[in-house]
Amino acid sequence: MATHVLNNGVTYDVNGEGAPLFMIGQPMTAEGFTTLASYFGDRMVITYDPRGLGRSTRDDGRVDNSPVVQASDVHAVIEAVGAGPVEMFASSGGAVTALALVAAHPGDVTTLVAHEPPLIRVLPDAAAAERARNGFMDAYQSKGWGAGMAAFIAMTSWHGEFTDEYFAQPPADPAQFGMPAEDDGKRDDPLLSDRSLAITDYQPDVDALLAAPTRIVIAVGEESAGTFTGRTSVAMAELLGQEATVFPGHHGGFLGGEHGYAGQPEAFAAKLREVLAG
Repeated sequence: MATHVLNNGVTYDVNGEGAPLFMIGQPMTAEGFTTLASYFGDRMVITYDPRGLGRSTRDDGRVDNSPVVQASDVHAVIEAVGAGPVEMFASSGGAVTALALVAAHPGDVTTLVAHEPPLIRVLPDAAAAERARNGFMDAYQSKGWGAGMAAFIAMTSWHGEFTDEYFAQPPADPAQFGMPAEDDGKRDDPLLSDRSLAITDYQPDVDALLAAPTRIVIAVGEESAGTFTGRTSVAMAELLGQEATVFPGHHGGFLGGEHGYAGQPEAFAAKLREVLAG
């Protein structure tokens, strides 16, 4: 594997030879794709750490994670590798970045598999979803990581629209999820702080996406049905005139043991190959 650094500090990896397949996430870095990439030994697999995360530094004086800015970074990586256009698998916030990339640089990607983009604004209950999102951010700001993550899990595992029943629940208990209740004083978590608001608040340019030559596949985990990202995937697919394509597992269905929440990576990789083949 060869590791490279762009002039702006963004670090990316190129592994293997063959048709290029770019895997991106947000806030997950390149290491999260280690297991999935192992099933694509016949491909040139490109991964990267988003600006300001993992090995990628930033000197623009900002700490927010903007899908538009990240899309420009991904475009720069594709140009630097010189193997484009690429096929792309994009997970979670990375799927939002990928949609921004296709809208801005439609010639960069031949096929995009966008897996569970957390796009609040595409939901029919967008206002309530925003309130629920703000709820875990408030828990993080007031009580720290354990409280914030417990509230995040409660929000993302809720089935259906965010109703009065959801908001009437008592605060999620970190101990219930095996998390510390102690506050470490940090408030810079890219998932729980306001640093990634631009990701969940992003409004996809549907007209640009439909006009692009890129084949876009919105993917959803079979275990995500009815949850927040399951619903955003279905809604985004409908905006593009398609049905979401079901993949094995949950939101991290492609993961091995990288983040302690393993999915079904072998079955996931097989489904990804099938979808990329058209």
